[in-house]
Amino acid sequence: MAAWERLEELALSKPKLEQLFTDKTRAERYTVSACDMVMDFSKQLIDDEILNNLLKLAQQKQLNQKIHALLSGEKINDTENRPALHTALRLPRDKTLFVDGFNVNCAIQESLDKVATISERIRVGIWRGFSGKAITDVVNIGVGGSDLGPLMATFALDEWSKTNICVHFVSNMDGTQIHQLLSVLNPESTLFIISSKSFGTIDTLSNAKTALEWLKSAHHNTQSILRRHFIGISTKPDKMSDWGIHPENQLLLWDWVGGRFSMWSAIGLAIAIKIGMPQFHQLLLGAHEMDKHFAKTDFQQNLPVLLGLIGVWNSTFLNINAHTVLPYDGRLSYFPNYLTQLEMESNGKSVNRQGQAVDYETCPILWGDIGSNAQHAFYQLLHQGTREVSCDFIAPINRYHDKQQPNPFLINQHKLALANCLAQSQVLAFGNYALKNQTTDKQEVFKHYRGNQPSTTLLLKSLTPKTLGSLIALYEHKVYVMSVIWQINPFDQWGVEIGKVMANNVYADLLNKDAVYDYDASTNQLLTLIKTHQNHDLLTS
Repeated sequence: MAAWERLEELALSKPKLEQLFTDKTRAERYTVSACDMVMDFSKQLIDDEILNNLLKLAQQKQLNQKIHALLSGEKINDTENRPALHTALRLPRDKTLFVDGFNVNCAIQESLDKVATISERIRVGIWRGFSGKAITDVVNIGVGGSDLGPLMATFALDEWSKTNICVHFVSNMDGTQIHQLLSVLNPESTLFIISSKSFGTIDTLSNAKTALEWLKSAHHNTQSILRRHFIGISTKPDKMSDWGIHPENQLLLWDWVGGRFSMWSAIGLAIAIKIGMPQFHQLLLGAHEMDKHFAKTDFQQNLPVLLGLIGVWNSTFLNINAHTVLPYDGRLSYFPNYLTQLEMESNGKSVNRQGQAVDYETCPILWGDIGSNAQHAFYQLLHQGTREVSCDFIAPINRYHDKQQPNPFLINQHKLALANCLAQSQVLAFGNYALKNQTTDKQEVFKHYRGNQPSTTLLLKSLTPKTLGSLIALYEHKVYVMSVIWQINPFDQWGVEIGKVMANNVYADLLNKDAVYDYDASTNQLLTLIKTHQNHDLLTS
């Protein structure tokens, strides 16, 4: 019997964690480690037969060959006829990877060298604004992959920064972020990074235009402003030049890197400015070590493979359509948000690689928050609600790395966070059985915890640039594993593109007072209402 059909049968009688843990060796057998992290998946709703069939399913879907195709530069993004080479972005300098006869690592290292030069000029005060003042603030203007990855990493690694330069992020198109930020910044010492793969994203360019006008209100020489206060990152050098970005301030991307996989490239300039290029290289090194682990390790001990197969088991076979990521470390505040794009934009698909509609569940709805916040927000649903939710708990074992100066008070607080992390996973798994010496009272029925909510716990040795790189790469590869099993392309995002096209059409009609609307009745009505009120505001202002 094929593994898929057997797994469907096994899913009909869902395992009970309380029973599974009668096996005293279970925790040890369902724990794997690599890249300074430990993954305990013993609280997942699997037994040996389920796990063996998941591994068999991976073989039947030719996962090993697909991993090789990813890492060797084959055109696995088949709808766009190109490879997905984010793993090449963290190759060591001395490695080669030939794609269509070219060693792509040469271009990658050239780009990283330029990132190093620019970031160092900014960090040591060589880069000056129009008045001769050194740069004190850097604003990264981007959206999606040009924002979420750099934002997440710079926040997580703030303790490794060793610079007084403040790095800010602007993504929202409505202007609130940029307005609030510009009200407190000094135009003489503020540098803007415009990050847009297409250099046509209206969200990003509208914020960039606002930034330009702000600078022009402080200085009369537009050419000086553009030269000293703007850096562009894109696949389109012609568009950057047309906007006014000087060629020396342009950093290039490649079509074979998707936005949500691009933080390892020049898109990570903001990270390099914050933590310095040596630490940025440590981030790349951590990701590369996870790449090697993914490529060479047997599936039974392979972290991304196991994490991906478990995700498929939960979503497709157990119909658990929600997944939450729960870091118990405030430095990882933006990690769940980063993963929402990585996973849902990649695997939120209902059509396979052959263009056929799938008849099974794919990517679950993903969200998350810092564990302590989540405990006082949505854990009520996890413990006592009607929804089944799978969980990832993430925490560093040590608050500090050996090279950091520890704060004893923060060490104790970190132990409190770890205690809560472990406690919550216990109650989610075992419900009331996790609670010892319970006393009965009249409200017992309201205090019932159902348990059997599956979870995985990931423990990092400590949070460093290197371990963060490994953690991010772990989830990148998890996404790929799931896509292989589901037979979908995780590297396109047509569902994002359609919204951009429609928004441009509606925006044009909002600007045109004589426009005749040709949308659905609801949109036509809302456009008329908006325009009527906006015109009234203009007349009465």
